[in-house]
Amino acid sequence: MIITIMRKPFSYRDDPAVPDFDDSAPVAVMDAECAICSWGARMIHQLDHSGTVRICPIQSPLGAALLRHYGLVPEDPSSWLFIDNGLLHQDFEAVLHAGRRFGGWARLTGVLRIAPRPLRDWLYTRLARNRYALFGRADMCTLPDAAFQRRLLR
Repeated sequence: MIITIMRKPFSYRDDPAVPDFDDSAPVAVMDAECAICSWGARMIHQLDHSGTVRICPIQSPLGAALLRHYGLVPEDPSSWLFIDNGLLHQDFEAVLHAGRRFGGWARLTGVLRIAPRPLRDWLYTRLARNRYALFGRADMCTLPDAAFQRRLLR
């Protein structure tokens, strides 16, 4: 089971190991080498009609620092983070939070709430551990869409 360190909102601002970044809008911290994460990043790009959500690869210095700040291991990324208003949302809870925030078709992610949280956490852990074997690898940072590239924090 993945356990993160819960922190006060915007706690990473006080962490000297986390580089300064524009946190005025939500940030999704994802594995840029995972095919399903790359798909998720493209879905964020399509569903976030405000165009404000930024995507930060775990492989970047900022992404790795944010994972470490929350007690996760960047060298073995099995979580994705959605930081909104300085608050951390992780794994399936991040998917649910992002779906509510984006609205429209993205709200369909709320159907996942039918499953009890321990079951959702268990499913996420299994998917995350086997993501490369099940879905392969991809590089979200090489996607040619210029608008998508502007969302990336590196």
